[in-house]
Amino acid sequence: MDGERLHPESVSVELSGCSKEDARTVFDTLCACYTSDRHAGDVTREYDEVRPTVWLGTFDVADARGGECGPARLGASVEADAQGGYWAIERLRTTLDSLFTVRDLSQASGDQERELHVRLESR
Repeated sequence: MDGERLHPESVSVELSGCSKEDARTVFDTLCACYTSDRHAGDVTREYDEVRPTVWLGTFDVADARGGECGPARLGASVEADAQGGYWAIERLRTTLDSLFTVRDLSQASGDQERELHVRLESR
């Protein structure tokens, strides 16, 4: 995926409030579903033991790999923030629902974009 060229089908995903292992699990699972600027197996790192870490990834939800996508097990809940166009966020949300138990925390809608804040848990 060309990281320089964002389009309506891309969704930016930020993960926080979780271990680096759970962040990697979420990103590896989404990488199995969509093309991304991340690669399956990318090592997630915590750079500071005191300050919170936020992990980022961009996913092209127009490029779905449905057959390779399946639920994953998390050690604890993960908070995820997603930003993108309306269609792209709906598509990502549908995928998240098939992979995890998803709890809505908040959402905001703008003229062209939508933001989604959810908690992901193992199914």
